[in-house]
This record gives sequence, structure tokens and C-alpha cells, in this order.
Amino acid sequence: MNNWRHVFGFAAVYMRRYQRRLALAIVLGVLFGLSNASFVWATKTLISRLSGESAVSSPASRVSAPFNSRVETLSRTVDKWIDPWLPLKGRELDWRMTMGCILFLPVLVMIRSSADFFSSYCMGWVSERVINDLRCDVLNKLSKLSLDFFNRSATGDLLTRITGDTASLQRAMRIGAADLVKESLTLVSVFGALLLIDPMLTLFGAIFLPACIAPLLILSRKLTWAMVHAWKAGIAQSNQLVEFFAGIRVVKAFGLEEEQMARFQAQSKRQLRHGMKGVKAKELVNPIIEVISMIGIGALIIYVFATHRSVSNLAGFLTGMIMIFIPIKKLAAVHLIIQQTSPSVDRLVKTLQEEPSVKEPVNPKPLKPFQTGLVFSDVTFSYESKPVLNNLNLVIARGCRLGVAGESGSGKSTLVNLLFRFYDPTSGSITIDGRDLRDVSGRDLRNQMALVSQEVVLFNQTVAENIAYGRPGATRDEVELAARNAFADGFISQLPQGYDTEVGERGVTLSGGQRQRISIARAFIRNAPILVLDEATGALDSQSEAEVQASIERLAENRTVICVAHRLSTLATCDRIITLMEGRIVEQGTFSELLQNGGLFALMAWKQGIGSLPGTAPLAHRRQTAASDHGVNPPR
Repeated sequence: MNNWRHVFGFAAVYMRRYQRRLALAIVLGVLFGLSNASFVWATKTLISRLSGESAVSSPASRVSAPFNSRVETLSRTVDKWIDPWLPLKGRELDWRMTMGCILFLPVLVMIRSSADFFSSYCMGWVSERVINDLRCDVLNKLSKLSLDFFNRSATGDLLTRITGDTASLQRAMRIGAADLVKESLTLVSVFGALLLIDPMLTLFGAIFLPACIAPLLILSRKLTWAMVHAWKAGIAQSNQLVEFFAGIRVVKAFGLEEEQMARFQAQSKRQLRHGMKGVKAKELVNPIIEVISMIGIGALIIYVFATHRSVSNLAGFLTGMIMIFIPIKKLAAVHLIIQQTSPSVDRLVKTLQEEPSVKEPVNPKPLKPFQTGLVFSDVTFSYESKPVLNNLNLVIARGCRLGVAGESGSGKSTLVNLLFRFYDPTSGSITIDGRDLRDVSGRDLRNQMALVSQEVVLFNQTVAENIAYGRPGATRDEVELAARNAFADGFISQLPQGYDTEVGERGVTLSGGQRQRISIARAFIRNAPILVLDEATGALDSQSEAEVQASIERLAENRTVICVAHRLSTLATCDRIITLMEGRIVEQGTFSELLQNGGLFALMAWKQGIGSLPGTAPLAHRRQTAASDHGVNPPR
């Protein structure tokens, strides 16, 4: 029962939004359940009229005289109303009896089937909208979480939460909730009808119900165990598929197809093994219940003959017993569905309860257009327990072109992440125009910035749509102007549909330089006062780098620029360059000053073929010292 409350309690929050349609589904489900009891009465009535027996309950079935008297009165009233419309033994057929006999059962079936259809339709209507709302809420929650959540989460797991877990809940609602209402009422109404026919016989038949429930409880636990392990195997398989498709170029280059296929087959076998255990547990329920129910019906028949019950009572009772085991089977299936769904609901609940580590301020302060500068004050940051920045102090004045250099792992990308407030400093503060970044909204802050990074992200949409993402609502003329400023208009116009050409997943139909220029056009259309270049030309060849660099130079005009680069030649036009080592600024100055100083920057430039070996002994000694401090042999 805990799983039932867990699943439907979670869904109830969303179902309240559609309570009118849900109420209609429940009312129709109640009508369906009650209409099933009419078949017990109809069977008994037809058999009694054909055999000439009294349609009223026999004295042996009486529970109490007043109650039975009311039942007999109601039965005689109904019999009197239908008497002209149904055949009766010893009475000649007429047109009304013929039509009544032909339509009697079809009318009951039509009422039952109509209630069944519209109840299931309304419940499906509700469940589709609930799941749509839930998927949107899950994606909205994920979009608001901080980067650290995605760093520790597997892509396949996140996809499963949005698609697989919500689909599991949808099935529980569409099938489980509908059957829970309809079949529960069917069980109660048919059982009530059987009590009216023969209470003793009904109680005798009820002895077999616990025999149906016991194997259900055992098998449901096995099913839950199997589904949890199958889900884990499915997550691992989804993660592998994401890796495979994302790295297909490397897979083919190194001939790793067979190794990847072997990994996939191993995961598939694991999922198959647990999946089959779940299938076995689920499919055993029906045959077990059917066998037990048939044993019960056989025992009831013997009991009927031994106690000399009437033929009409026997026919009605057998109809009811057959009908009562159908809802038992369906409710058993609902129970198994709930068991399967409960782990999915657990994951959805955990997802919706996740909180971002970088929280938006409750009352954000307004942020005016960028005016004075950015200031890092004693900023320290650690990824978990690993320190990345240590007491960093930095002032970036408005209009300054700042270059950021350093070896891999020195903290360059972390500085950018903190500037965009993807993370908050462990200690210290970062301010923009004197306002702490933690006091302004993330949207206001990022509206002041444009990012061009080495990893270009293009969506599987048109060129124009990808550029317009820089400023939603931009017109087509503004998109084309941004493309011209980024020197991208030339190659775009040569595409099959020009600006309306689909770029493919991750922009696979374009070259690296073309993708980067679309990214620059996106930054142009954003027209932000602060431009961040994070290894913007690091993955390009010489020709593409020259083309993209020209676009960047135009984009950087009249803006505050922060340029993070491994290729140091791209920092030559910067007003000031800082060099990071182990999260600290170890030197700063202009490009030429840093080359002449013979420090870490000069050493890195030397290894890239920039500058020459100084001839003075002190300078050579400083270079030798810098190289030995970093475990690098100086060039000879």
C-alpha cells in the first residue's frame, strides 16, 4: 500500500489541475462497475423465466426479514416492469418479447461499454496532460540546476528521467488509475449482487480470495527487484549509446567498433536477464489466479448440488463468480504496474527536490548597463576538495582587453565560470559595477555578456535560428547583419537554403571555422558590453583561425574583452595579460613586456615558437629556473 500511496500521491498534485475531467472519469468508472452487477441479475432473470422459476430470492438466501422484504419488493417491481418485454415459459411469444429478448443484453452491454470507453478516454485525457506537465517541470528543474549537478550526472540517466520514468507513470495513470476505479467498483457491485442471490454461497466462494492474493504479493516483490536492476542496466546502456554516438569519429578512427559492440551486448544481456525475471513474475500472476479461480468454481458447483440450489440462482452465481475474478486479475495487474512505477516516481521526486548550488537572490538588485568594471576580491574556489583558485585579486576596467594565459589546470576556465556565475566562489567576492554577482539575477548578469568558446554549440535548426539564439526576438535583418559582421554571410548564402538551411545535430554539416563564425554572429546579435573569448580559435587550423580572428577583432571593438587562450599569439593585441599558475596570478603586463621578462609566459611562448632565446645570462638563468620549477626542459 505504501507504493500505491507513493505513486498516486505524487500524481495527485498534477491531477488536481484537471479535476473536472478526472471527476467525470471516476463517475463513469463507478457506472461501469455498477453495470457489471446487472449481468448477474440479467442471467438469473433470463434463466428463471425460461425455467418457470420465481425470480425472487429463495428463503434460503435471506439475511434478515426486513432487508429481504425490501429486496423482494424491488425485485417484483423490476419484474413487473420488464415482464411484457421478456419471454416467459408457458406464454406465447409476441413482437415485444422478441424485441426485448434481442435487445435486453445488448442494451446492458452498450451501457457498460460506453461507460468503460468514456471513463478510459477521460482518464487518458488527464494522464496525457499530467505527463506533459511533469516532463516540462522536470526539464525546467534541470535547466535551473547548477553545472555541478550535470558534472556528476550521466546523460543517459537524465534522459531516462524525462522520458522513461514519466512514461512509466503515464502507464500507471492511464491503465492503473482507470482500472483501479472501474474494477474495484465491479468487484464490490458483483460481490453485493451475489450476496443478494445467496449469502452463504458467496461467503463460501470468498474463501478462495486470499489464495489469489498471496502469490500476488510474493511475485510483486520479485518484480520490483527485477525492475530496479533492469532500470540500472538500462541507464548504463543509455550512457554507452550517448558516448558511442558522440564519439563515433574516434570509434571509427581507432577501429573500436567490435569493442563497443561487445560492451553494448554485455549491458544488453544484463538488462535482458533482469527484464525476463520481471516478465516471469508478471506473467505468472494470471495463470495462478485463473487456476485458483477455477478450483473455487468447481468447489462451488459441488456445494450448489449438495445444497440443492435453484438453477437460476446457480446460473446467476456462476456468472457473478466468473465476473468477479476478472477484476481480481486486473487489479493484480494494476498492483504490478504500481510496483514497476514506484522506483520511477522515486527518481522523479528526487529530481524535483534537487536544489541548485548557485541560488538566485530572493530580492535581486537591479543591474544597469555595464559602466565601470569587474573586480575579483580574494576569490578562492575549489571543486569539491580540490583548490583551483587561491585568493585571486583582479580588476578589469570597462573597455579593457584582458588576456588570460596559463598551463592546463591553472584556473583559466574556472575564472570564466565564476564570471558567468555558473559557480559561486568558495570565499571572496566578484562584483560588477560594485554589485556582488550574488545580489543580482543570473539573467540580468548574463545579458551583459557574450561568450565565444572553443566548444561551439549549434542546435539542429536553421542557421538563422542558431544566430537568433543570441537575442530571442531578433528580426531577420538583424540576423543577417550579425552574420555579415562575423564574415559569415558569404558561406551562408552558398548553403542550399541559405539562412534557412538546417545545420544538423551539433552543426555537423558545417566546418569548424563556419561553426565558429556562426557562434561569433550569435555574439554580435547579442550586442553585450562584455565579451568573453574562451579558447575561441584553439581548435581551428591556420586558415580558419585567420578568418575567425578577423571576425573576433571586429566583434571586440568598443567592448570589454576577456580572452582566455592557450595559443598565445591571439593575445598580442590585448591591453594587459595575466598569467595563472595553480590558481594564482604570477605575472601580468603587456604581450611584449611578458616576453621580455622571461617568466612563465615567455617560457610558454617560447615553446610555441614565439620569441627567441635571450642572450644575457641573468635572463637565461631566470628562464632555466622557470622551466625547472614546472618540470619542463627549456628549448635548446
